[in-house]
Amino acid sequence: MRRDELLDAAEELLRDQGSDALTLAAVAERAGVSKGGLLYHYGSKDALIKGMVERLIEDFDDLMAAEPGETYTERYLGATLTAIRSGRLRRYAVVTGASGNLFLLAPLRDAMARWHREGLDQEPDPLASQIVRLACEGLWDVASHDPELNSDEELQALEARLKALLEPPS
Repeated sequence: MRRDELLDAAEELLRDQGSDALTLAAVAERAGVSKGGLLYHYGSKDALIKGMVERLIEDFDDLMAAEPGETYTERYLGATLTAIRSGRLRRYAVVTGASGNLFLLAPLRDAMARWHREGLDQEPDPLASQIVRLACEGLWDVASHDPELNSDEELQALEARLKALLEPPS
């Protein structure tokens, strides 16, 4: 059993049943492995949550690196919409699992600070860039709760409007 499959099972459990349901036994059962098999990869519930947090950060960083765009905020918008369209909406489940443990949430808080601060001083309009990044957070959060809310056409319209905000003032 690969680590990603175990993390997927934990995230699905969090998404479907909430943080109270996240036990090592429940994750092992959902993943179809023994509890010992899970413990081989993740020695504790905290280690499992830490793995989910690390994967979430790595996944978004990878999306950011892969997205074309001239500015950091253009890449941020593209990465967010790629995550939404592909169903890579792990953030809600991960935060739910880590809630109540500031130590486990610290890497995610650090990544969020980095994602929201990086490159702002190099943007044509830093305030517009900050607005777009915050709008991305809202889109991601809402899509985590209701993935069917926006059709692809609606997401395209939102993307176009947000990109228009990033155009340098005339």
